[in-house]
Amino acid sequence: MCRPAAMRPDPSGRPAARRTSGWTLDGPVVVGTDGTPDVHRAVRWAAVEADSRERPLTVVHATRTESGHPHLSLKGFRQAKDHAVDVLVEAEALVRKAALGVEVVTVSCPQETATCLLREAGQEGAVVVGTRGHGGFLGLLVGSDALRVAARARVPAVVVPPRERDRPAGVVMVAARDDRDREAVRPAVDLALRRGASLCVVSVWIFLENVGSMATMFDDPSELGVTEGAEAARLVTRLREDRPGLDVTHDVVRAASSAAVLVAATADAVVIGARRRSLPVGAPMGHVSHAVLHHAHCPAVPTPLAGQEPPEQV
Repeated sequence: MCRPAAMRPDPSGRPAARRTSGWTLDGPVVVGTDGTPDVHRAVRWAAVEADSRERPLTVVHATRTESGHPHLSLKGFRQAKDHAVDVLVEAEALVRKAALGVEVVTVSCPQETATCLLREAGQEGAVVVGTRGHGGFLGLLVGSDALRVAARARVPAVVVPPRERDRPAGVVMVAARDDRDREAVRPAVDLALRRGASLCVVSVWIFLENVGSMATMFDDPSELGVTEGAEAARLVTRLREDRPGLDVTHDVVRAASSAAVLVAATADAVVIGARRRSLPVGAPMGHVSHAVLHHAHCPAVPTPLAGQEPPEQV
């Protein structure tokens, strides 16, 4: 079972919380804000992330005025500009109130949110976005802005829900079944090390999905499950060898839905390999990623898998 951190001494002598994995960052941590309380959690999460990485924090407010508003007067444009200033000042005050010494840069951007955030992040930054701000629906927790960012990002992206646990769970969860998910494991290792948490590798085995028509009445499901979990077990063994200072647990779960297991997670973050669409029609992300972004109770980190290039526009 997943358990809170029990960090073991690292033979390298390096402090685990500052070590990096394959998810290094030379650019800023970029967060979007519209001034709503739900999005304030994303700002605070991004500030802690920037502080732990010793990177600057860029806070962005998108006014969307560049796209053209035929019924917006000159006065309306000025009001939008003034509102952006107020929102950004408030966001910077939130960071200062947390007593974090991180460098803060504020940006008012006239384009739509995803374009603004991804441009500021560039090729070496990270993006943090809240799941719902102005225009969100209570029953649909992830807004269109958050979904566009998650689907288009070529850099690390974190989607923060409006409500999180009051206290850290001490666990970072990652969904992985074999080496094809190693791109998702890297940011999970990085998050766990820097936040002093344990890493829980969850391998969800769906019997009918993984066995299908090859199963017969004479097959033993438990034996098939052992085979399915063997690849993930080898992945976990390598993780423990590479990161001796990190507490790594492994859960093989038999369930009807991968998304249901991940959504119910009690964790500080859940990292998933994001399978993105290759055609300009249909859902921008796979159904598991989409469900986790909609319903997870902790920050979700959709990570592009090898060969999964995000679309230019969503």
